[in-house]
Amino acid sequence: MLNIDSIENGIVIDHITAGLGMRVYELLELHKLDTCVAIIKNAKSEKFGKKDIIKIEGVTDIDLDVLGFIDNKATVCVIRDGKLAEKKQPPLPQRLVNIVSCKNPRCITSVEQVDQIFTLCDKEAHRYRCIYCEQEYKK
Repeated sequence: MLNIDSIENGIVIDHITAGLGMRVYELLELHKLDTCVAIIKNAKSEKFGKKDIIKIEGVTDIDLDVLGFIDNKATVCVIRDGKLAEKKQPPLPQRLVNIVSCKNPRCITSVEQVDQIFTLCDKEAHRYRCIYCEQEYKK
């Protein structure tokens, strides 16, 4: 059995849909942190069968819009002094700014330095559209 120690101060991102942990790691740019980060893939879960977990030592704030975009069913647990201090559920963001890029070669974002902005167009299907060219973002 694998044993990952608990953290004293930091964040545990729990209940990440199995297989999405590395995507969360990339989009939250956790590789840029100078701290301990543990990624647990395909952990057993009574509720979901399998899940991914990310533990981040020393960090107490992350971009909930990014996490909500990737997996709004994940849970963010803030740990202080070895105890659960706060639990957050990331919302599905209405607007994404510089999180993903438009793939339309005719979009203004492919030729000019402007923010990549997408708005939520279908909440049930988690679909977003580029505000400049209406191109739908496909995960």
